[in-house]
Amino acid sequence: MHHHWQLAPSISFLNHGSFGATPTVVLKSQRDFQNALEQDPIEFLAPERSLEPKLDAVRLRVAETVGAKATDIAWVKNATDGVNAVVQSFPFHAGDEVLVTNHGYNACINAARYAAERHGATVRVANVPFPIANTDEVVTAIDRELNNKTRLLLVDHVTSPTGIVFPIEKIVELAHSRGIRVLVDGAHAPGMIPLNVDAIGADYYTANHHKWLCGPKVSGFLWVKPEWQEEVRPTVISHAANRLRPQRSRFIAEFDWQGTFDPSPLLALPTAIDFLGSLFALGLEGLMQRNRALAIESQGVLVDALGIESPAPADMLGNLVSVPLPSLKRTLEPGELDPLQRTLREKHGFELPVFAGLKPGSRILRISLQAYNDITQIQRLADVLRREFAR
Repeated sequence: MHHHWQLAPSISFLNHGSFGATPTVVLKSQRDFQNALEQDPIEFLAPERSLEPKLDAVRLRVAETVGAKATDIAWVKNATDGVNAVVQSFPFHAGDEVLVTNHGYNACINAARYAAERHGATVRVANVPFPIANTDEVVTAIDRELNNKTRLLLVDHVTSPTGIVFPIEKIVELAHSRGIRVLVDGAHAPGMIPLNVDAIGADYYTANHHKWLCGPKVSGFLWVKPEWQEEVRPTVISHAANRLRPQRSRFIAEFDWQGTFDPSPLLALPTAIDFLGSLFALGLEGLMQRNRALAIESQGVLVDALGIESPAPADMLGNLVSVPLPSLKRTLEPGELDPLQRTLREKHGFELPVFAGLKPGSRILRISLQAYNDITQIQRLADVLRREFAR
């Protein structure tokens, strides 16, 4: 599988979860679109000419892939962009609260805090444990922090630092029973786990294309429940604010055009979906099953090497595996890489992150598993970890 990507053979790349990795055939498709754009920029980019039909064709394909209606999907640069659009459009009032979790993505929590504080609202944090025993612990931790001031719940579908799959349908049902809207940060979900956005029933759902769908960088989607679409505006206001396009909602028109941009990452996305669907007999579903099986096996190899219990049950795993590490004996300087991460990269050729853990002084190692990864890489990593922690 490795030959389909341009990853350096000297690196064991176990960090697909950060920025993804784009297959060669998808990069070629993107370059073809870029070449066509430069041959006739006006015809290619002008919304009223050929751009809108191209974007709509991709919208239909994404909608089919994630289980949504195309009319509810808008384009964003990435999931962080989608979160920003929602929270900056949200009708907060002084005294309102936004609830996030301690497993949330720092950039998106920052976006929620920025938007809330401008209106005199505040952000509360639900502390979900890690290691974790079952999905009930997630629901209980969130339920404990909801109150009559909570207006919005921002919650991950698949967490970035801990790599666990939250029981998102149960969480949405809980919040809605209290009259609270839910924004799901689904950055990692498309291409990792079976996804039916309509069935999840959240108010907003945003995700990336460049991670597990292997699209080129800088593209994602924002799904918004129809009743909120007039309210949600992009972070860049442009022509469509007062120049509506025929037979298009303002929601779609505004997000389609926020100024001059390169649409090639979006336009190459169907090639990425087709490519991933060609790798295994069951298509994209087969790829997800294979990667999840590898994740479960890899977790076993790593916890055995570290002499610890599994930090999360198998039914909460997708393609990411995070394991707790022994604490450092000193405090890292701001911006300083964990020395183990540096050692793994510089001495052993592993590209993967080591994060600060959820508790003071704790830390977490995370691996990401895509089609180009195999268990021999994890076994070699386990051997390295045994030697490092035996010192």
